[in-house]
Amino acid sequence: MSTFKSVMRKVLNLPEPRRERKPDLQSVEHQKPEPERASLPAGAARWVAAGQRVKAEQPANSRTAVAVKSQQTREPSAPWRVEEENSGAKFFAKFGRVVLWLVVALAAITGVRSWFWPAQAPKASPVQVQQGPTYPVQEAQAIASRFAYSYLSWDEAAPQDRAKALARDMPKGIDTTAGWNSKGKQDVIAALPGAVAELSDKRARVHVDVLVSTPAQPAKDKEAAKPAEQKWMGLEVPVLYSSNRIVVTGEPGIVGVPTSGPSVTDQPAADSDVQMSDMTKSTVDAFFAAYAKGESDAVTAPGATVPPLPAGMTLGGVQSWNVDRGKGSNRTGTAVVRWQVAGAELEQTYRVELTRVASAAAERWQVAQVYGGAS
Repeated sequence: MSTFKSVMRKVLNLPEPRRERKPDLQSVEHQKPEPERASLPAGAARWVAAGQRVKAEQPANSRTAVAVKSQQTREPSAPWRVEEENSGAKFFAKFGRVVLWLVVALAAITGVRSWFWPAQAPKASPVQVQQGPTYPVQEAQAIASRFAYSYLSWDEAAPQDRAKALARDMPKGIDTTAGWNSKGKQDVIAALPGAVAELSDKRARVHVDVLVSTPAQPAKDKEAAKPAEQKWMGLEVPVLYSSNRIVVTGEPGIVGVPTSGPSVTDQPAADSDVQMSDMTKSTVDAFFAAYAKGESDAVTAPGATVPPLPAGMTLGGVQSWNVDRGKGSNRTGTAVVRWQVAGAELEQTYRVELTRVASAAAERWQVAQVYGGAS
């Protein structure tokens, strides 16, 4: 404990506490100067000798007390004792003073208040997460398509089949025979779901395009016979998302189907590389000839895979072939091809990717991929 206190006093550069030192009586007596007899005046020698005899006759304790008192009177002691410090103590003292001044400087800079009441960090603002579509669009399209298939299919010979099919997608307890007079016959060939218009209260309206087929009808009374017919019909189905599923809430409505698409801007034609087109024309002709026979793997680039065409297609010829301007070992061009299918002749447009294949003997261009359409 005393060692720790001593180190802390040296670190803080404080003085050592005063230590009382008991005088050495013998040394005091020995250090007491003897009066020089020679310097005494005449007649004083006998008085000195008498004093020495009296002193000798006094008890030892009295002599010691007198000596101590005389020593204290003559030599006042210092308040502390100076001791020589070793190198380690000096280092720790200097280091402690440096640390102490650094703490004082830090307190002046940051403020003592921040040590006990640190400033609170600002609250982070909540992260805004963008939510995706809340309505089950795909499920709504699937249910509306199935309902449209059932709704536009009927047969007066089996009216209960339609009612059972409609009950799968309508609320429980609803009359599924309402809205049809149980007459006639019609079949659905295809039902294609379209746009889903989300309304309020988890309701939506789904558009479905339906291809229907009506059988030929014999003449009745004054009406002429009607041949078999296929036509597209639009059906808009009201749906509701309830209990984690889509249900049709009521009678749908038949609407028309657009007779044409919207107007679009013409695509700019790509500049043609005439020299490259002439150089690769034979490559493209050989590819489409093999393509029609289902042997495209024999003329495509190594590693390329082009699925064969359906059976029954005969090549009428490559009408035109133009390679886009460009550089490098991969080039793209447009081919216009005539096909004969089921007694008809169709003109088709393809985008063909070519790649340059080099070997030790020669270098040539081969087809790497084929896409239908001009874009």
